[in-house]
Amino acid sequence: MTDTSTPTEAPPAVLRQDAELIAGVVAAAGRGLVDRETVAEVVALCAVAGEHLLVVGPPGTAKSEAVRRVAGQLGGRYFEYLLGRFTEPNELFGPVDLRSLREGRVEFETAGMLPEADIAFLDEVFLGSTAVLNTLLGLLNERVFRRGGTALASPLRVCVGAANHLPEDPALAAFADRFLARVFVDPVADARLEELLEAGRRPAPVAHHGGSPTGTGTGPGGPDDRLGALDRLAAAARGCELDGVTPLLASALRRLRAAGVPVGDRRAVRSQRLVAAAAVLDGRTVATARDLWVLPLVAPTADTQALARDTLGDLIEKAANRSLTHAAEELSRSSAARAERLARTGAALLADHRGLPEGRDSRLRLEAALREIDAGFAPADLPAALAGIRAELVAAVAPS
Repeated sequence: MTDTSTPTEAPPAVLRQDAELIAGVVAAAGRGLVDRETVAEVVALCAVAGEHLLVVGPPGTAKSEAVRRVAGQLGGRYFEYLLGRFTEPNELFGPVDLRSLREGRVEFETAGMLPEADIAFLDEVFLGSTAVLNTLLGLLNERVFRRGGTALASPLRVCVGAANHLPEDPALAAFADRFLARVFVDPVADARLEELLEAGRRPAPVAHHGGSPTGTGTGPGGPDDRLGALDRLAAAARGCELDGVTPLLASALRRLRAAGVPVGDRRAVRSQRLVAAAAVLDGRTVATARDLWVLPLVAPTADTQALARDTLGDLIEKAANRSLTHAAEELSRSSAARAERLARTGAALLADHRGLPEGRDSRLRLEAALREIDAGFAPADLPAALAGIRAELVAAVAPS
């Protein structure tokens, strides 16, 4: 996977800082999105991997909101469109340039359109016409927009497609296969409805799309810096060392195929990009078994994803990720991933608690985090980092 055209490799400390920055961006995007943290995190994973994501779920399940928030926090140029049967290619790719046409050339004005976007979201992606999907296919595959006399290299980091259900038309199978990773969402569970209602009353995070007043920041943590971090991580992922994990990865793919999970050759090869992206987002340039939690994402349906998790249970039982804590836990069900998620959640709650004005009490949330830690881990099994967070939580809720 080494790409000799990539920039000089960033020092490990820089990559760890970049991973932490992207983790904070994704956490900010997911704040207030109940049970959609995984969607937000997998968008970032795919952006680093250079792959595309398909989110499938019924209407009104915050698919577009999750993507919109991640894009807004990352900055850069964002393009969003709802496709329909009568969507014209010009609506996505730009109109014909009339000045060029008068000179006998068929070229297109792409400013502000999909070919010049850094992050794109296409809702009801399978409803597009043949003309739309064929043009889109080339853009997704090669990151190059070709139409008429226009040939434009696209800066697209990730395209997220959304649909209410997977297409049944076999003719759409080749197009759907370009979305390597898939996340399936359901309405928020009844047990979390109070949390959903409370979150729905809070304002959404401020967006940082290019062209907005906050879209030109270049300082640490600013929008340009966030895209720069994303690109440095993507370059590191392209050079990530995979030799050590290849036998385990091959074994996992054989298991999936034997269990009836359809993983074709192209998806098998490209799954390495997700593994490499998971490694660098965890602050490493060498992939290990800790990164194999991404493999269920390549399973094509919700049922085969569940089957993949069960089939790979012993291979991903120690999987985890410091930056993508919710996604790693959901896809691996490992105790290590749960510990990472609880430690990050607890640290965020403590930071919020300390920053609240006098008279506001967040002890209920701290106590809830403590209960979840104690329900998930016996005292003797607590990882050191989580034990430290637990001690701070206990101190914070103790009567003064």
